Amino acid sequence: MFAYGFMRNAFLASTFIAITCGTVGVYVVARNFSFLAHTLSEIGFAGAAFAVWLGIGPLWGMLLFTLLGSIGVGELSLHSEQKESSISAISALFTGLGVLFLAISGANSNYATNILFGSIIGVDHQGVMQLVILSIIVLLLIFSIQRQLNFDSFDHIGALAHGIKTNFVSVIFLIALAMSVSIGAQIVGSLLVFILLTLPPATANYLGKTIPAMIAWSVFFALIGVWLGLYLGYITNLPVTFFIAVFEVAVYLVTYFTHIIKHKL
Repeated sequence: MFAYGFMRNAFLASTFIAITCGTVGVYVVARNFSFLAHTLSEIGFAGAAFAVWLGIGPLWGMLLFTLLGSIGVGELSLHSEQKESSISAISALFTGLGVLFLAISGANSNYATNILFGSIIGVDHQGVMQLVILSIIVLLLIFSIQRQLNFDSFDHIGALAHGIKTNFVSVIFLIALAMSVSIGAQIVGSLLVFILLTLPPATANYLGKTIPAMIAWSVFFALIGVWLGLYLGYITNLPVTFFIAVFEVAVYLVTYFTHIIKHKL
């Protein structure tokens, strides 16, 4: 399997994607931003399609759209009384824009499928290096504000009382989230990247007693999911995302029901 360059690229890229999404995802779940992550994935789809129309790499279009969208949608989700309806409207708009850009670019259905659901052969060596660099940037952003982010995510009232600049922390986190969506979409696709940003950290919530422990568990399950997905995708020639989704859902359900049973005994 590792004799093939595209598989080596896919495993290296997926490793950094899992570490990034597993880390950022802990704060996505803690801040109740799961719906926002899903919306950003659809905005990323429109950005990738826009990039195809311009004739540039889809990653850069995704970064542009998600970075701009994360700030706008993030602020909307914080201040709008009808935030779910407003974000749903934005999600629908960008999904439509993505379809439009693909149509006018003349891209075939296979290209659209790769954007939506990812492709293990879609990341070349240069793309891997770009993903690694972007992943490191995201992790540096998170760790540079981790103390304030921990406080704001798990005790927002306490953060305000201690004078933490929560708006600044939120903006930095939204930038990191936008970049994580764009990075993760390169393997699992723009519409399913929220799998890695929500399910591993949701599982980790039941297992970790501290924030570092939750991050460790989240990264662990994200890594196992993408590695197993790539391996099974290689030997069966079936979509990698299917195996990732099944694994992450199964682990979450087992952990969830185990937690319920233990607390009923």
